[in-house]
Amino acid sequence: MRHRLASFAPNKETCMDNLRKLPATELGRLIGAGEVDPVELTQAYLDAIAASEFGTRIYARLAPERALSEAKAAAKRAKVGQRLSALDGVPVSWKDLFDTAGTATEAGTLYMEGRVPDEDAAVLKRATALGLVCLGKTHMTEIAFSGLGLNPKTETPPCVNDHDAVAGGSSSGAATSVAFGLAAAAVGSDTGGSVRTPSVWNDLVGLKTTHGLLSLDGVVPLCKTFDTVGPLCRTVEDTAAMLHALGGPQADLGGADLRGARFAVLDTIVMDDLEASVAGAFDAAVKALEAAGATVERISFPRLTEAYDMAGILYTSDAYSYWGKTIEAAPEKMFHQILKRIRPGGDFLAADYIAAWERLGEIRNAYHAAMAGYDAVIMPTVPMLPPNAKRLEDDSDYFVAENLRALRNTRVANLMGGCALTIPTGAPSTGIMLNLPPMQEGKLLRVGAAVEKALG
Repeated sequence: MRHRLASFAPNKETCMDNLRKLPATELGRLIGAGEVDPVELTQAYLDAIAASEFGTRIYARLAPERALSEAKAAAKRAKVGQRLSALDGVPVSWKDLFDTAGTATEAGTLYMEGRVPDEDAAVLKRATALGLVCLGKTHMTEIAFSGLGLNPKTETPPCVNDHDAVAGGSSSGAATSVAFGLAAAAVGSDTGGSVRTPSVWNDLVGLKTTHGLLSLDGVVPLCKTFDTVGPLCRTVEDTAAMLHALGGPQADLGGADLRGARFAVLDTIVMDDLEASVAGAFDAAVKALEAAGATVERISFPRLTEAYDMAGILYTSDAYSYWGKTIEAAPEKMFHQILKRIRPGGDFLAADYIAAWERLGEIRNAYHAAMAGYDAVIMPTVPMLPPNAKRLEDDSDYFVAENLRALRNTRVANLMGGCALTIPTGAPSTGIMLNLPPMQEGKLLRVGAAVEKALG
């Protein structure tokens, strides 16, 4: 530790505690400048996880030998000026559905207990090749099929703003690993909102990528037609760097601002029945965008309701096609709320499923035509604050209602096939979400950087 770190703290332990709160890209810069040792940094994260009262509720399992080996290699590269990327030597966590060679990958379910893959998922291979350090695997909603983050079969991570509340799902441990300072960034998956819901409830930036942009090889599936890989981070800059590390495009964030930008607030469905704190935070965020030079208009799209009505057949048919036989062989192993959600997928006709996809394609085309010309479609990321974990477990009707609410707004991007970014508003557990058409992640992140700056 040298001169720039002197301002952090008077002793090394406190210095490391402060370092764990820094954005991943800032840690990368400090490593590159020779002011942070990747081995010491990685050990600090491992020690913090072990010491945290929530460590075992956030991490399903650690990979300390791998992490320290990767950190040592990063340290050697840094000393000779041969770093592999901006995040070379930075420790990150991985949701427990990304295969890791030699480390169990169980997707939050007893059905996969003890499953140890022989090789890494493709996105993990890519990240490792660019020098990112794998700390371990984070807890998640069972098979990734809920937006709440409640998992009575394994663990339920706590929300950083309310330890009695759920963290959001299904990438619950991913979000909390970053929010509690137990990882510099995290990798999760998003099928209906599973990156963005836990991101917003834990005051993080979360990116839902376009389906097909990032490889799903070696990723335990939920719905193969909707599953996507995405990062959960402290900043938009971190998110852009993580996207590139996972195999996505590089985004140019330099000089981004909102002067002349046009945004559309989607009035259909997503602005209904907002909790007061969410509505207030979103209104304040919109005013900040306007103050920064953006024009904000309101637009409706009635056919979105038709798309939402088809979500049941589209999601559950896909999920049941993969999980059905496994589940029916031992249904008692699955949390009853997840079982109740997935089983209807076995009852739909193939003809109806295909027809639904054809109709959804028509709606997607109409939606993107209606939203053309805007720099993003915006909305509150989630319409409510994180609910109490015990009540969700005890009250079945409450669980069903809150799960639908938690994924209501995020599902727009999944159903419409686009990409989406949630950014904290500054009020706890609330976010503003930006939506763009497929494969526009570069533009989305650039606009997101400008929005982040406007929100302060």
